[in-house]
Amino acid sequence: MTVAKRPRLKILDLFRHPSLSVILLGIGILITLGFVLIALLAPVFQGWGWLQNPLDSLSNTQREPPSWSHLFGTSSEGYDVFSRTLFGTQAALQVVFWATIVSLVVGVPLGMVSGYLGGKLDKVLLFLTDTIYTLPKLLLSITLAFIVGRGVMNAVFAVSISYIAKYYRVVRNHTTSVKNELFIEAAQAMGASTPRVLSKYLFLNVIQSVPVILTLNAADAILTLSSLGFLGLGLPETTPEWGHDLKVELSVLSTDGIWWSTFFPGFALTLLVVGLSLIGEGLTEVINPRSRKQDR
Repeated sequence: MTVAKRPRLKILDLFRHPSLSVILLGIGILITLGFVLIALLAPVFQGWGWLQNPLDSLSNTQREPPSWSHLFGTSSEGYDVFSRTLFGTQAALQVVFWATIVSLVVGVPLGMVSGYLGGKLDKVLLFLTDTIYTLPKLLLSITLAFIVGRGVMNAVFAVSISYIAKYYRVVRNHTTSVKNELFIEAAQAMGASTPRVLSKYLFLNVIQSVPVILTLNAADAILTLSSLGFLGLGLPETTPEWGHDLKVELSVLSTDGIWWSTFFPGFALTLLVVGLSLIGEGLTEVINPRSRKQDR
């Protein structure tokens, strides 16, 4: 009598023999976790006296190059660039976190209900989201930020509105293709209510591609927030933010050659976007085995 072998876990095999995409996924996770730790520990380090107040400029010499007293130098306004860069991580992750939460909470349920029920509701929602989706994303965010003004939640609204349409379209298309499957028809025949079908049978089947979209949208949201800050439409001026700092120091870079006040915020912005993008690309291979086979 032979004992049937248990099938190996594909995900475990994936990490035992990692491909390039999985290695990049790990790098992206490490980079992103590093920024999360910075955002959480920056106020603690300031309380211990290891970081200067990012809003304190009067006690510093202006345009001082990097040194032991100011690791990233000082800006043209006398701010400590090291402190501003670290606290800028806090502002970026805060807006991105709430923007992705709002997009998920609104876009995913709308997509499931619209795709499952169809009819006039589906046509109206599809028209509205298609209208939003066809507009240039950055232009839409700039327009909304100009209307609602500065502030954390205002920036969240301006950034997340275009992502709601994206989540809606993806989830709605998956729902329309899955709702005709036999297991859905069986659940309906057994008398399952619409909320039960949506939550128990449809949700896990249509949500699989959302984590990939989420990480890629998070990277894009950071760029959008920095663009708003660069244009003076993002967070309040009292909040350390990479886009705003780049805007203020860019003129000094071309005239006086003070490279450090723009390099370090720009490098932090680029590194965080790269980390989130690597997570999204790596998740594509983990979640979608077909793409992994095609790569090989």
